[in-house]
Amino acid sequence: MKKPLTIEEAINYRRSVRIYNEEIPINSEVVKKCIEMATLAPNSSNLQLWEFHHITTQAVIQQLLPACLNQKAVKTAQQLLVVVVRKDLWKKRANQNLNFIKKGFNKPLSEYSKAEKMVYDYYNKLIPFVYTDFLGIFGCVKYGLSWLKGLFSPTYRQLRKSDLRIVAHKSAGLAAQTFMVSMAAEGLDTCPLEGIDSLRIKKILNLPMASEINMVISCGVRKPEGVYGERFRVPFNEVYKKW
Repeated sequence: MKKPLTIEEAINYRRSVRIYNEEIPINSEVVKKCIEMATLAPNSSNLQLWEFHHITTQAVIQQLLPACLNQKAVKTAQQLLVVVVRKDLWKKRANQNLNFIKKGFNKPLSEYSKAEKMVYDYYNKLIPFVYTDFLGIFGCVKYGLSWLKGLFSPTYRQLRKSDLRIVAHKSAGLAAQTFMVSMAAEGLDTCPLEGIDSLRIKKILNLPMASEINMVISCGVRKPEGVYGERFRVPFNEVYKKW
């Protein structure tokens, strides 16, 4: 049994691999386990507004290849992961959180402590207020109100439809990174792709119009030439600011 990588080793091992060894298969159950790790990623309000479409058959990969602009990272991949944002599921996810809370507290609402009532109201009242919208109009009204309140005290401002899209995609991005590091810890390789035709991918996977593709991640075992040179990062002191 191989020695598991430390988190530092996994992060350093991970590279965006553009060419995979097509003769080396990868275990779909190992990839599935890494997807399970991805679901443990931090996410906004624990709403988990994501789906993970695990593509394991070459027939579907070949269907997706043109929509991924025929990139070698897909053409040579053994498997794919399509990370999908499902902001449209906010109400269902909020109710699932509510049910989990009620089961955990295991007592009538009238007996909740003040702290427990705050947690309950977060999903029962605040989340519906933040996510409910109509053609973007209510979101702009909420944003205007928060701007006025912000003149006098700190306040939450991400209330427009565009703001909430960004919030959902940030959460999906955290899950995607968790997946890729988990794959690296298993000695497997990945490449996150944004050069894609997201509309065609949605059609191929029969996804609802309200869904959005966050990214496609190809999976396999790297060929040496699949890693394009040494890793470049700007000097750390340019991005690290200590206060």
